[in-house]
Amino acid sequence: MIIIQTGMRTDIPAFYSEWLINRIKEGYVLVRNPYNQSQVTKYSLLPDFVDLIAFCTKNPAPMLDHMAVLEPYGQYWFVTITPYGKDIEPNVPQKEKVMEDFKRLSNIVGVDSVGWRYDPIIVDEKHTADWHISEFAKMAENLSGYTRTCVISFIDIYKKVERNMPEARAVSEKDRIKIGRALIEIAKKYSMTIRPCAEGDELAAYGADCSGCMTVNTFETALHANLDVPKRKTNQRDNKCACLLGVDIGAYDTCGHLCRYCYANADIALVKENMRRHDPRSPFLLGGSLPGDVIHEAKQSSWIDGQMRLDIF
Repeated sequence: MIIIQTGMRTDIPAFYSEWLINRIKEGYVLVRNPYNQSQVTKYSLLPDFVDLIAFCTKNPAPMLDHMAVLEPYGQYWFVTITPYGKDIEPNVPQKEKVMEDFKRLSNIVGVDSVGWRYDPIIVDEKHTADWHISEFAKMAENLSGYTRTCVISFIDIYKKVERNMPEARAVSEKDRIKIGRALIEIAKKYSMTIRPCAEGDELAAYGADCSGCMTVNTFETALHANLDVPKRKTNQRDNKCACLLGVDIGAYDTCGHLCRYCYANADIALVKENMRRHDPRSPFLLGGSLPGDVIHEAKQSSWIDGQMRLDIF
């Protein structure tokens, strides 16, 4: 398992970059099982034991001055940039700023190691299908040449989403097709491929790549190497997701963006309390060791198969 994930449970680059850099310099991290708090796993973060670090963030800026520390590692960055306002994404920087940081990031890590996420797509009276198409077109033009990938998804009404954004509604098939077809055509104009996230193959007929967004091929392209991935490492969520599971070193209820559609935050007060508990010097993202902790040291070995990969374009 040597894909380290930093953004599925929280946005580490945006809020915990100092902690992550400290962990990398010290060479290990301790991660609590979110469903069994006394179960702790120790992962090595030494370059010899980590094939790639995967980032999912809405704000890469805090990491940009630390990129030299990441240089020994394979990297893949997904940066979510949407045109929503503070009513939906209260603490996310303005999209113009994030797009400039995206371009700076792309220049550092390379176009094969960075992807744009335009999601979740929410449709309501203010954010209509035509609004999304118009906003996406302007953003795609801005990001042209800095990525080859744009991941889209339509809002999923999870229990936490119902609680945090009760007015949210599932997007109709008619709007999914209208938006999807338009975004595919716009992306093609700017040499980008639309990859729907956990949306099945509904948009495949219109030119979307429905093979997944964070797949083995995604990481192989970033690494310019072949990966020999153990079986049962892909995410079979609803049988619609082919993403490669790595090890998430984050924790739920710690993301300060407080986006109303978030599936990883249950309660704003809990998020604020957890963020106060954070110590950038601790091996844990939250707090420290507790009585009864049982620490298991993960077995880690490289998935890179050692054979040269020939990229043919």
